[in-house]
Amino acid sequence: MIIASAHSALVALASEGEHVDTHKSISPYMTGGAALVILLLLLWITTRFNRDR
Repeated sequence: MIIASAHSALVALASEGEHVDTHKSISPYMTGGAALVILLLLLWITTRFNRDR
């Protein structure tokens, strides 16, 4: 009972709002690519410090 009413309330809340992208200049591919490069750089740095293992 509670789950059904919570589900209907969340569906109503989600259908009311319209997503507006406020930062059109930020590309998701650029953001993902930059995150990948940063994580690979951190992985490379970590492996350089742990050469004895």
